[in-house]
Amino acid sequence: MQTPINHFKKALAEKRTQYGLWVSLMGPLNTEICAAAGFDWLLLDAEHTPNDPMNVLQQAQVIAAYPGVHAIARVPMGHGWMGQALIKQYLDTGVQTLLVPMVDTPEQARELVRCLRYPPGGIRGMAATRASGWGRNPNYAKEANREVCLLVQAETREAIRNLDAIAAVEGVDGVFIGPADLSAAFGHVGDPWHPEMQEIIADAFRRIQAAGKAVGILTLDEALARKHVEMGATFIALGTDSNLMVKATSALAAKFKGTPAPAVPKGQNY
Repeated sequence: MQTPINHFKKALAEKRTQYGLWVSLMGPLNTEICAAAGFDWLLLDAEHTPNDPMNVLQQAQVIAAYPGVHAIARVPMGHGWMGQALIKQYLDTGVQTLLVPMVDTPEQARELVRCLRYPPGGIRGMAATRASGWGRNPNYAKEANREVCLLVQAETREAIRNLDAIAAVEGVDGVFIGPADLSAAFGHVGDPWHPEMQEIIADAFRRIQAAGKAVGILTLDEALARKHVEMGATFIALGTDSNLMVKATSALAAKFKGTPAPAVPKGQNY
């Protein structure tokens, strides 16, 4: 067996924009529907859902049947709790790319890098798991550090203050701007695209790019998504499975009942 190449990580390094979708409904059937749609990556969210490593494993197995679609797991962590054991579990499912919320300091980012890597460059524990083909790939532990991909979320005032240092950490492959939490931190709850936030986000893009790292963001607005791509977003989520279902089901019911479809709140981002 060979250690799989992380094509998503390779694309980020080559500055090829990767288009993705947030997957929050826990699968497996909706995950398969999304996997067949043609996105470059799907984010399996374990931060704001009851997803656990078992659910993520099952969904990653579904996604693996669709070549060209990369599974990313967002782990339920943040604000200084690095959770080395939890990171190990998600990596051992075979998911190669993790998105970690609420990374506020370069020290936290460096600790995350250590958690993702086997010794001597890190502290990830050894085991024969799905990631290594249950031990059938004898080179996995020697090659895995090359293929794991770490994306960290900047979504607090502290993270913005420390953004240059966070982005400069060796082993951080990309920084994701979390518009909803970031706007709340700056006093614009429910208004992620307030003019002040657009200035902060544009400045964050420039700072992350200056460090040579990939920039990521999520927006449900097509015009904003295209604007962010023009600004240099390297990995961008164009929507969420739950929001797509909310809009489609509400519109369909309203069409036949003769009532207006519920309006999506301005600026909603999830």
